[in-house]
Amino acid sequence: QVQLVESGGGLVQAGGSLRLSCAASGRTFGSFPMGWFRQAPGKEREFVARINWGGSSTYYADSVKGRFTISRDNAKNTVYLQMNGLKPEDTAVYYCAAGPTIAFRYWGQGTQVTVSS
Repeated sequence: QVQLVESGGGLVQAGGSLRLSCAASGRTFGSFPMGWFRQAPGKEREFVARINWGGSSTYYADSVKGRFTISRDNAKNTVYLQMNGLKPEDTAVYYCAAGPTIAFRYWGQGTQVTVSS
């Protein structure tokens, strides 16, 4: 069983930055791919980024490529999402997800990110 707790969301002006963190419990964290998703009001949840178990491979949605960076620290059981150049359309609830495959089984409760124009 894996439990995920996100933090780091908040209100930021367009062009600003935020770093989201996702703390995971469970001994299998280091062997799982991890991902970030988001859901804006009235929209379906969408993929943002994912990272493999060792951190050597990452993949991003086109909408965030070049602005967001996913990383992980397996010693701390934590995955991060550094978000730079934020835009109002990035406003959403951001969710952390964990493997055991990229059809992620475990989900956090989400953290709100609001970008003002």
